[in-house]
Amino acid sequence: MKQILLITDGCSNVGESPVMAAAHALQEGITVNVVGVIDHGTIGELGSREIADIAKAGGGLSRIVGTPQLAQTIQMMTRKTVVQTIQQAVNKEVKKILGDGSLEELPPLQRSQVVNVVDELTETSPLRIALLIDASASMKPKLAAVEDAIRDLALSLEAREGKSEIAVFHFPGRTSSEDAELDMDWTSNVSGVRSLFSKLRMRGATPTGPAIFRVLEHYRYDTLDGHHGRLMTEDPDEREGMIGGYVV
Repeated sequence: MKQILLITDGCSNVGESPVMAAAHALQEGITVNVVGVIDHGTIGELGSREIADIAKAGGGLSRIVGTPQLAQTIQMMTRKTVVQTIQQAVNKEVKKILGDGSLEELPPLQRSQVVNVVDELTETSPLRIALLIDASASMKPKLAAVEDAIRDLALSLEAREGKSEIAVFHFPGRTSSEDAELDMDWTSNVSGVRSLFSKLRMRGATPTGPAIFRVLEHYRYDTLDGHHGRLMTEDPDEREGMIGGYVV
C-alpha cells in the first residue's frame, strides 16, 4: 500500500495544481492524505479548501489541526487510510462472491471472519509512506510540532508486524529550480527520520503541485520489494485475489 502524507499550511503559489497532481497519484494507486497545520487565524478559506480538494482528488483524508493535535492526527490518518484501502479490496471480493450483495448480507459468522481478516491485513500488509513536508517560510513556527509528530509516527510504524518504509521530502528545495528535495530515501529503519530536521532550510515559495509530482516520480522508480516497477504494474485483480482467498 502506498501513500503520500502531505503536511502543509495550504495556499500553494507555484507551478501545477496540487489537486491535479493528487489525481495523478490516485490513478497510479497512491493515496494522498493531507494534514493542514494551522494556528488560529493563520490560514484562510482558500487554504482550507485547497487542503480538502487535494485529499479528495487523491482518494485520501484531510484534517485541519493546530500544532498540539498534529502527532495524534497523523497516526490516525495513516492507520485509517490503510484500513480503508483494505476494506475496499475486501468489498470487491465480497461483491464477486455475492453479486449485487454486500458485506452486511453475509451471515454473522462470515462477516466476523471478514472483519478479522481486515484487522490482520492492517497490521501485516507492506506499507510505504512518502512524507512531503511544506518547508515554506510560513511553516517555520510549526516545524517543531511537525518533527515531534513524525517521530511519533515512526514509533507507531516500527510497532507494526508488516514491513513499513518511509521516504521524506520537503519543498521547496534548496535552489529555485528544485521543487522538492529528497531528505531520506526509502528505508525500513524509520527511526532515522528523527535526525532529519536539522537539515531543513525554510524558504518562501510553496510549490505543492510540483512537489507531489516529484514524489510521484520517485514512487515510479522504486518499489517496496526492490523489484523495479513490479508494484506499479501489478494487476489490481491479482492483488485482490490474495485477499479473496481469505474471504472465501
